[in-house]
Amino acid sequence: PDLTGHEKFGLGNVKYNISRMHVTAVELPSASISLLPGSGIKLVIGNASLTINMNWNIRTWMFKDSGRGTVHISKVFVTAIFSTPLENADPTSISLTSCQTTSGDIDIKLNGKR
Repeated sequence: PDLTGHEKFGLGNVKYNISRMHVTAVELPSASISLLPGSGIKLVIGNASLTINMNWNIRTWMFKDSGRGTVHISKVFVTAIFSTPLENADPTSISLTSCQTTSGDIDIKLNGKR
Protein backbone atom coordinates (compact mmCIF):
# COMPACT_ATOMS: atom_id res chain seq x y z
CA PRO A 1 0.00 0.00 0.00
CA ASP A 2 0.97 3.64 -0.47
CA LEU A 3 2.29 5.64 2.48
CA THR A 4 0.85 9.14 2.80
CA GLY A 5 1.15 11.60 5.65
CA HIS A 6 2.58 14.81 6.98
CA GLU A 7 5.19 15.87 9.52
CA LYS A 8 5.68 19.22 11.20
CA PHE A 9 9.19 20.67 10.85
CA GLY A 10 10.05 24.13 12.15
CA LEU A 11 7.57 26.61 10.76
CA GLY A 12 5.70 24.36 8.36
CA ASN A 13 4.32 20.99 7.44
CA VAL A 14 5.87 18.54 5.01
CA LYS A 15 3.36 16.40 3.14
CA TYR A 16 4.72 13.17 1.66
CA ASN A 17 3.55 10.27 -0.45
CA ILE A 18 5.41 7.03 -1.19
CA SER A 19 3.75 4.94 -3.87
CA ARG A 20 4.26 2.08 -6.34
CA MET A 21 6.50 0.15 -3.95
CA HIS A 22 7.88 -3.02 -5.51
CA VAL A 23 10.17 -5.58 -3.91
CA THR A 24 12.81 -6.14 -6.58
CA ALA A 25 15.24 -8.44 -4.75
CA VAL A 26 15.26 -10.75 -1.73
CA GLU A 27 18.33 -12.70 -0.64
CA LEU A 28 18.22 -15.41 2.01
CA PRO A 29 21.81 -16.69 2.17
CA SER A 30 21.27 -18.48 5.47
CA ALA A 31 17.95 -20.04 6.41
CA SER A 32 17.06 -23.08 8.49
CA ILE A 33 13.97 -24.81 9.80
CA SER A 34 14.04 -27.14 12.79
CA LEU A 35 11.42 -29.08 14.70
CA LEU A 36 10.85 -28.30 18.36
CA PRO A 37 9.65 -31.62 19.84
CA GLY A 38 6.17 -31.34 21.28
CA SER A 39 5.77 -27.65 20.52
CA GLY A 40 6.32 -26.59 16.91
CA ILE A 41 8.75 -25.31 14.32
CA LYS A 42 11.62 -22.81 14.54
CA LEU A 43 12.59 -20.73 11.49
CA VAL A 44 15.91 -18.87 11.51
CA ILE A 45 16.96 -16.51 8.69
CA GLY A 46 20.38 -14.90 8.87
CA ASN A 47 22.06 -12.10 6.95
CA ALA A 48 19.13 -11.58 4.60
CA SER A 49 18.63 -8.51 2.40
CA LEU A 50 15.74 -6.80 0.65
CA THR A 51 15.55 -4.14 -2.08
CA ILE A 52 12.45 -2.01 -2.71
CA ASN A 53 11.88 0.48 -5.56
CA MET A 54 9.29 3.25 -5.20
CA ASN A 55 7.98 6.63 -6.31
CA TRP A 56 8.05 9.51 -3.83
CA ASN A 57 6.89 13.10 -3.60
CA ILE A 58 7.01 15.80 -0.95
CA ARG A 59 5.35 19.20 -0.70
CA THR A 60 5.90 22.13 1.64
CA TRP A 61 4.66 25.72 1.55
CA MET A 62 7.98 26.65 -0.10
CA PHE A 63 8.65 23.85 -2.63
CA LYS A 64 7.63 20.47 -3.97
CA ASP A 65 9.69 17.63 -5.42
CA SER A 66 9.20 14.06 -6.61
CA GLY A 67 11.11 11.19 -8.10
CA ARG A 68 12.08 7.54 -7.81
CA GLY A 69 13.81 5.89 -4.89
CA THR A 70 15.46 2.66 -3.81
CA VAL A 71 15.66 1.26 -0.29
CA HIS A 72 18.14 -1.54 0.43
CA ILE A 73 17.89 -3.25 3.83
CA SER A 74 20.70 -5.65 4.72
CA LYS A 75 21.98 -7.70 7.65
CA VAL A 76 18.42 -8.79 8.47
CA PHE A 77 18.04 -11.55 11.05
CA VAL A 78 14.72 -13.27 11.83
CA THR A 79 13.86 -15.94 14.39
CA ALA A 80 10.27 -17.17 14.40
CA ILE A 81 8.59 -19.90 16.43
CA PHE A 82 5.41 -21.49 15.07
CA SER A 83 3.22 -23.72 17.22
CA THR A 84 1.41 -26.71 15.81
CA PRO A 85 -2.02 -27.89 17.01
CA LEU A 86 -2.48 -30.27 19.91
CA GLU A 87 -4.09 -33.66 19.37
CA ASN A 88 -7.64 -33.66 17.96
CA ALA A 89 -7.19 -30.14 16.56
CA ASP A 90 -7.18 -29.04 12.95
CA PRO A 91 -3.95 -30.55 11.55
CA THR A 92 -3.61 -27.83 8.91
CA SER A 93 -3.51 -24.92 11.37
CA ILE A 94 -0.35 -23.26 12.60
CA SER A 95 0.16 -20.09 14.61
CA LEU A 96 3.04 -17.69 15.17
CA THR A 97 4.13 -17.89 18.80
CA SER A 98 7.07 -15.47 18.74
CA CYS A 99 9.09 -13.48 16.23
CA GLN A 100 12.27 -11.42 16.61
CA THR A 101 13.72 -9.35 13.79
CA THR A 102 16.75 -7.07 13.55
CA SER A 103 18.23 -5.17 10.64
CA GLY A 104 21.74 -3.81 10.42
CA ASP A 105 21.95 -1.39 7.50
CA ILE A 106 19.39 0.67 5.60
CA ASP A 107 20.51 2.52 2.47
CA ILE A 108 18.04 4.99 0.93
CA LYS A 109 18.65 6.62 -2.46
CA LEU A 110 16.27 9.27 -3.75
CA ASN A 111 16.46 10.55 -7.33
CA GLY A 112 14.55 13.73 -8.20
CA LYS A 113 12.21 14.28 -11.11
CA ARG A 114 10.80 10.97 -12.29
